[in-house]
Amino acid sequence: MNDQYMMAHPDHAIIPGDENDIFAGSKEEFDRMMMMYNGAIREVKTKLQVLNDELSMTRNRNPIEFIETRIKTPQSIAIKLQKKGLPLTVDSVRENLNDVAGVRVICAFLDDINQVAEMLEAQDDVCIIKTKDYIKRPKKNGYRSLHLIVEVPVFFSNGKERVRVEVQIRTIAMDFWASLEHSVKYKKNVKDAEDIFWELKACADVINRTDIHMQFIRDKIAYIE
Repeated sequence: MNDQYMMAHPDHAIIPGDENDIFAGSKEEFDRMMMMYNGAIREVKTKLQVLNDELSMTRNRNPIEFIETRIKTPQSIAIKLQKKGLPLTVDSVRENLNDVAGVRVICAFLDDINQVAEMLEAQDDVCIIKTKDYIKRPKKNGYRSLHLIVEVPVFFSNGKERVRVEVQIRTIAMDFWASLEHSVKYKKNVKDAEDIFWELKACADVINRTDIHMQFIRDKIAYIE
């Protein structure tokens, strides 16, 4: 699975050089931070896979269809800090950015989304820092997804660090819509762009109704002996 499911906006100013030119401090310090974020992603992904396997045994179905992960690039991190007027340091990244490490969870049905979120929250060593429910309250453009900022321990030879990860949970249909919207959003010369965005908004509403209908059908099937 591609570990960089989201890329920086191509219209942003490109910052020259590698991470040593971008961030104050040593390369070792920066590399350790990125290692911690990679470790946090693996922790979250493993937890989700184990929970999915358990439900496959106990309920004879998997709520999670697949999982994608990504780490922001150094340039993308720097751009975000600059937008916020924050210093380009490792400490600044850890203190102010919650989405350097990302995990996207794709489910088949709407109720799977809340189930996955509740299972993750029930883990003793997982702390839910923030929740944004764009399913109950979609964005103006029609975007729907459940976003969680979670904090998990990452264990090293000399101790442990608690690291934040952004977890996005959505249905297959929501993910398909978001992928298309993302590809249009960053085009420089899209003809009839306004019409396209209105069409995407209409599609988002149709997808939501379809997700609800599919959930209804699945629940109905569950009662058939």
